[in-house]
Amino acid sequence: MHEQSLIKDLTEKIRLLRSNEKGRLVAAKLRLGALAHISAEHLREHFERETAGTSLQGLRLEIEELTDIHHVQAQDIVLESLEFAEDHDH
Repeated sequence: MHEQSLIKDLTEKIRLLRSNEKGRLVAAKLRLGALAHISAEHLREHFERETAGTSLQGLRLEIEELTDIHHVQAQDIVLESLEFAEDHDH
């Protein structure tokens, strides 16, 4: 399934970037290309299913949908940034 491979790739990118940061991961900012063949809503559903029971469960996705089919990233799901909350328990 195409969506599943996209989501697996996305979760791997998030895990890699997260490993270099301190604090609790709370959100991921994404850009969704106009030709990515998945809607923001569908992407969210697949992400929630893929991350259920993992350390990424409950991560908030902020999805910017690109509308330009000629954009260089029109076919991609781009992980733009991660948002961390400072851990105030220590």
